[in-house]
Amino acid sequence: MSDLVPDKPRIDRGALERIIQRAAELQAAERDIGEGLTEQELMKLGQDVGIPAAYLQRALLDERTGAVVRAQPGPVAWLLGPRRLIANRTIPGQPRRIQEALNHWMTQGELLTVKRRFPDQTSWEARQDVFSTIKRGFQIGGRPYHLTPAKEIVGQVVQLDDERCHVQLVADLSNTQRSHLSGGATLAGAGAITSAIGLTLGVAVPVALIPLGLGMLVGFVAARRRLTQLERVNVAMEQVLDRLEHGEIEVPPRAGGSRPSAFARIAEEIKRTLGT
Repeated sequence: MSDLVPDKPRIDRGALERIIQRAAELQAAERDIGEGLTEQELMKLGQDVGIPAAYLQRALLDERTGAVVRAQPGPVAWLLGPRRLIANRTIPGQPRRIQEALNHWMTQGELLTVKRRFPDQTSWEARQDVFSTIKRGFQIGGRPYHLTPAKEIVGQVVQLDDERCHVQLVADLSNTQRSHLSGGATLAGAGAITSAIGLTLGVAVPVALIPLGLGMLVGFVAARRRLTQLERVNVAMEQVLDRLEHGEIEVPPRAGGSRPSAFARIAEEIKRTLGT
């Protein structure tokens, strides 16, 4: 047999993943797990089947935090992209410090406001006050604010050990999926109505169908523009994690006193921008 020809067919990556998953299912099926397993029992099962504890802990954390995004089937998902985006990373530091830094950046750096608070996670939504609207509109600060179109941003900090935390950001963009879908459908529908009117008036069929074709094309392009928005949101989420990982977010000490007015804050932002 030539050295260039393998003795047996090689197993590709996709087949390997399916085989391992199926083998794990068969192994688990041989055990009576009843109502379920505790975390200790899961670790013992992983040890019996030869799965390193580190990988099992990461998989368990991904399951609890929803870090693995299931593919959304159907033409809408293909056309517009997913409803949610997830970014996560292991970051050195204590949970309280990371939570404070994350909340400070989301509220001050991304122009969001707290929506809900839980023990290990916080959700934010876009601020709608005059100051934030002006700052977003004129991009005061020298950069766009790509997280504000999201319906909600959820940040979760889970302590892994004494020195590290798992930080996850989830962006709910179902609102932009609906708006881009309705916008594309409106453009396509306008073309269809125009073509129908043309056919009713006796315009030649090839000519009358031109608005329909243009409307569908423009509607398709308008809907697909959401993919560019998703890319920008994903980059913005990764940049937040970059700042947390490298300790670039400085949380100012809490001070008393009244909150400055919107105009005073705008003036301060403009002075800061001009100064840089």
